[in-house]
Amino acid sequence: MGTDAGHTHTVASAAVIGAGTMGCAILSGMLAATEGPFAAVGPADVVAADPGQAHRDAVAERFGVRCVACAADIDRAVDVVFLCVKPQVMDEALRQVNENPLLVGEHMPLFVTVAAGLKTPTYEAALPTGARVVRAMPNTPLSVGAGATGLCAGACATADDVAVACGLFSAVGCAVVVEEDAMDAVCAVSGSGPAYVDAFIEALRDAGAFLGLRAEVAETLALQTVLGAAKLLQETGQAPEEARRAVCSPGGTTLAGLDALFRTGFQASVQAAVAAADQRSKELSA
Repeated sequence: MGTDAGHTHTVASAAVIGAGTMGCAILSGMLAATEGPFAAVGPADVVAADPGQAHRDAVAERFGVRCVACAADIDRAVDVVFLCVKPQVMDEALRQVNENPLLVGEHMPLFVTVAAGLKTPTYEAALPTGARVVRAMPNTPLSVGAGATGLCAGACATADDVAVACGLFSAVGCAVVVEEDAMDAVCAVSGSGPAYVDAFIEALRDAGAFLGLRAEVAETLALQTVLGAAKLLQETGQAPEEARRAVCSPGGTTLAGLDALFRTGFQASVQAAVAAADQRSKELSA
């Protein structure tokens, strides 16, 4: 990695180990970047590793990158390695990384992991001393450029390393930096959050259908309402409670609906869901 006159870290090359949904989302964001640390990275500067030949062929055709079967086959030094395999095969992926002198030599790359539940000391113990690790917790909307990602630094990662990771994930949504002990909460809020929102859309659709709307009409309205409400908050900077109050007229339909929603325990249900996800994340990463 280099640094330009404005002291912005620039990345010249990268590897993505595991070219599944998250790996492909990272490839997409990296190669589409027109500013930030990955702006100079093109297809010729990237190698992707994935065990499936058919999938490798599809990834090579889609992104124009070189594809190999595993990390041990990566044939060039790179600035950043994205570890995008599932947690249950991470040990094997790290073993293959350690077999490749181009990835663990004198000039080790930055390692960015998106595997759920594995803390940075796990990687630091498996990789050579001094390995710089940044842990990321993205969510599934990353695959359509609308992810929410929490990031934390390992013991040897620098502020510049975190900025590099932020640059990538900010290109496919938003990124926030937290301490590692807050990553379980990130998992519970944004990692699991899309499923909570999906459940709400499902319930809103079904409620509309119960009132006589065709299911597809109710789903279209529910989906656009959630998307529009989020966009309104994002673009105006309004607090959610402020926007909620602005929709409510005394004695009106919205207030009647909200009264019923809160009376039946909506806020307590959301809090319980997030607390349960946080607890499970702690158990899985123990």
